[in-house]
Amino acid sequence: MTATQLIALSTGVFALAIVSSSCSSPKQGAASPPAPAARQLWGEMKPVVSVKELMRDMIDPASDYVFDAIGGVDNKRGSLETLPKTEADWDKVRTGAVIMAEGAYLLKVPRPFAPPGDENHSTGPDPEELSPAQITAKLEHDPVLWNAKIEALRNVGLQVLDIVKRKDAKELWDAADNLDQACEACHLEYWYPGEKAFLRKLDKRLDDLYGLKALHPDRTRTPGMEPPK
Repeated sequence: MTATQLIALSTGVFALAIVSSSCSSPKQGAASPPAPAARQLWGEMKPVVSVKELMRDMIDPASDYVFDAIGGVDNKRGSLETLPKTEADWDKVRTGAVIMAEGAYLLKVPRPFAPPGDENHSTGPDPEELSPAQITAKLEHDPVLWNAKIEALRNVGLQVLDIVKRKDAKELWDAADNLDQACEACHLEYWYPGEKAFLRKLDKRLDDLYGLKALHPDRTRTPGMEPPK
């Protein structure tokens, strides 16, 4: 092979490499690949029990793991405070937090509010308790509010999980108060809304007598849904 032929062959190989590189490299300004779609459920969610049974048999017992972990008793010998101390104590609190955080989302699955035949027969313009049909009507009218109540409960579960990781027993007092508010705010909306007016009067009376407003905030509002300042 002559020198002229060798130069021609080398030039051809170099040109082919450039063409191949141009074809395999992404063009400047080309559209980016589509973002992966949000992960969907792996299967259909089929409820087993009603909201009433789910609360009674799962979420309410889970909340007791938090409420029962702390406490205080005053007697002649002084004050006795109950707080989680051992790994077993913290395991119970964590169990309650996980059940609340995960179980709260089961309330997003459409299901009856009470088992068949379990009807509330309160009557009148201000019934003591709402019937399952009335609760369903409220949810369908404003599903955003229903989901906000669920998120408020779930957020408390997440708060407790964080406390468990840090084993900050003192913060459980605030978490228990947040849990009580989240539960009561939901019940006052969907279970016994007639008590809202009574609680407002009670809180006002206590505040007038003892100045307890800072200790007992408005229980008729949902934590995390305060109006803007």
